[in-house]
Amino acid sequence: MSPADSRPPRGQEPGREALRRLRWPLAHELGVHTAGDERSRYRGPGIEYADVREYAPPEDARLIDWNLTARSDRPYVRLAQQDRGLDVWLIVDASQSLDWGTSRVLKRQAAQELVDLLTMVLARHGSRVGAMVFDASLRRVFALTGGRNGRLRLMSRVEAEAAKPGAGATDLAGTLERAGRLIPRPSLVIVISDFLVTGDWQRPMKSLAMRHDVVAARITDPRERDLPVIGIVTFEDPETGRQVDVDTTSKRLRERYRKAAEEQRARLLADLRRARAQLLEIDTARPVVTQLISYLRARQRIRGGLGTRRAI
Repeated sequence: MSPADSRPPRGQEPGREALRRLRWPLAHELGVHTAGDERSRYRGPGIEYADVREYAPPEDARLIDWNLTARSDRPYVRLAQQDRGLDVWLIVDASQSLDWGTSRVLKRQAAQELVDLLTMVLARHGSRVGAMVFDASLRRVFALTGGRNGRLRLMSRVEAEAAKPGAGATDLAGTLERAGRLIPRPSLVIVISDFLVTGDWQRPMKSLAMRHDVVAARITDPRERDLPVIGIVTFEDPETGRQVDVDTTSKRLRERYRKAAEEQRARLLADLRRARAQLLEIDTARPVVTQLISYLRARQRIRGGLGTRRAI
């Protein structure tokens, strides 16, 4: 029986209804196009107060704040934070290192499930979602789309592209550099990967986060943190083919393995902190939907309890 056999059918996982009621709390004002309800950097007619300025004909007189004007000798216009649509980009790792899993699902399946849930949360309220699929290079770019039909079409295309066999070491650094050139407007960028990569990806990640709200969604498996006692096991790097025999009965080796995994996570956290990116961890041992709900609720609390609609 494979890990996927124990999963409920897609769309029937417990918690999806709760997830539909949540909003993604943004770290920045990213709304860029009309017909949305995310906070933007633009000022004009709206609900949330931002500033006032003196009325300048031939502006529409309906913009005048008559209460303020009545207390002064000149007419004034009340400005508000405009609501606009959000652009979201999913940068999805399709490398061979995701073909691993010892618990509920494979890492690749967890990544695709996360894509499904993210598009469900983000491709609504006037927002649009696009995707980039990469392994040893940036393979495909799928344009921004919105609405239910657009979401389903994007999800299907990403799944089909990610399922294609690839080869070579994961080039996260090169992909992030190209993403910085390809994404024209301030956006929410979510990088979905196991981050088992080499190369200087931290620098382009920091550059990306200077203009966008960047989240690193790290896919992990329990056996990447802790080895069970199962005798002598041959491990193989799926990207290079290199093999090594490991005696899991050695307590000293298991402790070294656990410590190395902790140090690897600590380095990743430090790198993301320096890059001003946030970490979302997804474990194959637990349902993806419940982990995403916990993450969103935690972000809402961090943002000062402003609720699910807004974030500072």
